[in-house]
Amino acid sequence: QEHLKESGGGSVQAGGSLRLSCEVSGYTPSSYCMGWFRQAPGKEREGVASIDSDGNTRYSDSVKGRFTISQDSGKNTLDLQINSLGPEDTAMYYCAAERWLPLCTIIEADFSYWGQGTQVTVSS
Repeated sequence: QEHLKESGGGSVQAGGSLRLSCEVSGYTPSSYCMGWFRQAPGKEREGVASIDSDGNTRYSDSVKGRFTISQDSGKNTLDLQINSLGPEDTAMYYCAAERWLPLCTIIEADFSYWGQGTQVTVSS
């Protein structure tokens, strides 16, 4: 049974940084796609970054250059370093996983396994 648990969210001022982590358990396929998504109040959930088992990454245009996704297979964690935060980044952030995809995307419908989320709030 796959289990994903996010941590690292909090309240920061604009321009600040946070590092989100997702602890993954019960999930050790040889090929996978993992991603970070976010949902702001009143908006649909959107994908921000993904990484596959070969280390290939993908970012949404809104976060490219500011967010960095990484994984530590030894610790079974998926991290998201977020820099230069602005109020528009305020959202609940979720990690997600899928066993294999022909293309590791940041499309919500492609992912089967989800964490409960961690809140990021950015004040101006």
